[in-house]
Amino acid sequence: MPTAAEQLVDTLHAAGVRRIYGLVGDSLNPITEAIRTHDDMEWVHCHNEESAALAAAADAQLTGELAVCAASCGPGNTHLIQGLYDAHRTGAPVLAIASHIPSAQIGSTYFQETHPERLFVECSHWCEMINGVEQLPRALRIAMQTAVGKRGVSVLVLPGDVSARDARGRVPTCVPIPPGRMAPDPQRVAELAALVNAAEKVAIFAGAGVADSREEVLAFAEKVKAPVGHSLGGKEWIQHDNPYDVGMSGLLGYGACHEALHEADLVLLLGTDFPYPEFLPQRNTVQVDAAAEALGRRTPLELGICGDVGLTLAAVMDTVKVKTRRKFLDDMLRRHERALTKVVDAYTKDVAHLRPIHPEYVADVLDEVAAEDAIFTVDTGMCNVWAARYLTPNGRRRVIGSFRHGTMANALPHAIGAQKAYPGRQVISISGDGGLAMLLGELLTAAEQNLPLTVVVFNNGSLGMIRLEQMVAGYPYFGTDHTADFAAIARGCGIEASTVTEPEKVREALTAALAHPGPSLLDVRTDPDALSLPPTITGGQVKGFALAATRTVLDGGVGRMLQLARSNLRNIPR
Repeated sequence: MPTAAEQLVDTLHAAGVRRIYGLVGDSLNPITEAIRTHDDMEWVHCHNEESAALAAAADAQLTGELAVCAASCGPGNTHLIQGLYDAHRTGAPVLAIASHIPSAQIGSTYFQETHPERLFVECSHWCEMINGVEQLPRALRIAMQTAVGKRGVSVLVLPGDVSARDARGRVPTCVPIPPGRMAPDPQRVAELAALVNAAEKVAIFAGAGVADSREEVLAFAEKVKAPVGHSLGGKEWIQHDNPYDVGMSGLLGYGACHEALHEADLVLLLGTDFPYPEFLPQRNTVQVDAAAEALGRRTPLELGICGDVGLTLAAVMDTVKVKTRRKFLDDMLRRHERALTKVVDAYTKDVAHLRPIHPEYVADVLDEVAAEDAIFTVDTGMCNVWAARYLTPNGRRRVIGSFRHGTMANALPHAIGAQKAYPGRQVISISGDGGLAMLLGELLTAAEQNLPLTVVVFNNGSLGMIRLEQMVAGYPYFGTDHTADFAAIARGCGIEASTVTEPEKVREALTAALAHPGPSLLDVRTDPDALSLPPTITGGQVKGFALAATRTVLDGGVGRMLQLARSNLRNIPR
């Protein structure tokens, strides 16, 4: 007779799961033993449960399939919460197995007792405790289907003594099926056509929800002569080879996107739940999203359409009139190119020779030497800036980070999940020194698993984004600076590692690190004063920044995006 733990593992295997990320612990022992004795299931041992959840989040986000993490009772599963928030807000289908204290002790303030069925409610679609083995088969199926169907987290709370008992019921054979693409309401499509036809200047702002609708977005933009901007989440899907590209808006933005959105007669938000209302025009806006709850959440709407972006644009194409005037589009393309040229000339001229090493130069070189299908995982903070402005999408690369939850230390755990999901692809963790320091133990995970990932540490000896926030507010930076030799630490973990302090050696060092067949780390000592501000800032922010800053660059570079902008200008009729 199999145990309930064995039944759980068999059920996950039947659903396509092949690995579980976690950290072993007493109440979890029946489950880890079931994994150990299974012929085709892997236990990916992490050194912090937070990392296990982040790794599962990356696995699920990249593959689109269910990923699983697990943790023992009390402090073990409370560590999961940061990674589960990240997965849930990203829409990654993750099942968390939160082992619990012995069932007879629940409610007695037993050793390590918490209430995970309460704790994880806010960061999950489904969170329930298993009270007996009879409940497990059906509850597990519901948990899996909810995570996949609603694109987020399910949490199965399982007392250790229950998982050790003999199983009841049979292993479900069904595989969680993701929902299909949602067709829009025809009446709403007709209203969209009327609004577009009445507007002289239309602008598009695209998010991650256009991942499967790139061709429809570009065809629509051509028909209505709309400049196309994007959020950070939409960058990898819509920017490459886009003749209508005008850059990105938001805190990390660049180019003419902000101007295009604010000067348009009609703005179309496509597949984006962009979280910063202050960067949106707050008027004349239509939003299309498969998630009904996102509609109108950030801005007042003229029209909200719940439906797949591609299906919606395909449905409206025949009734939208071709716009023959290109003045608005061409003007925005010119402004975009001028903005990028100004930034590149001011910010990257002779930067290859400046000391300390400028981080934008490192990101630019990394963009050139990385594989065409590389997966980049990016730490929250200034690393987000350099990745957003320098990594060039091409339709094959992936760039993921904690873009919605914004937790520190995500890059290396995300890289672990990415490398396990795609062992044959190049995986690069763009880590900040602050982020890497927070979960240093995962260097051991990379070494023990012999994962051929590369950690590029942008080591400026400070918490750069926090430093910037303090300066913008008019405060001298405080409590942000630190020092660490990450190459020495990595070597102590058994990882090939080196340090680079000379800009002339950056390319060679990056190339060598990426070529290493096992885990590698490059500690790049960068300029702590190379900071970035968004493309539009308030007078108060400027004043506050001027009070605190002495030598700070106010904008970021844009790598090879300038080439695209100049190429697009050649398509403008003279």
